[in-house]
Amino acid sequence: MSKRTSKAGTSGRLGARYGVVVRNRIKSIEAHQKEKHECPTCHHMSVKRVSAGIWECHRCGTKFAAEAYSPRTRKASAAEAAAAAAAARAAAKEADAAPAPKAEAAEQ
Repeated sequence: MSKRTSKAGTSGRLGARYGVVVRNRIKSIEAHQKEKHECPTCHHMSVKRVSAGIWECHRCGTKFAAEAYSPRTRKASAAEAAAAAAAARAAAKEADAAPAPKAEAAEQ
């Protein structure tokens, strides 16, 4: 027998319903949700989802609340976004402060 869901993945259970964009979105969300994640306490790759928004580390037993499909908290997501924005502003400031090449070298 051949594998029925080799291309469709976990969204193969939906069959031909709901459209390809929705099925691909479900496939990518569920793939990320079901993989093992890093524990914020012991930093071991053993965090699994218990239920919607509840995550547990199978190594140290830490249970914590986070987003429904990923173990990142909203506070951490906001901090990452702020850090990325600050880095982008710093890069733009450096690009503006860099001296322009002199035209005298091209004239010679």
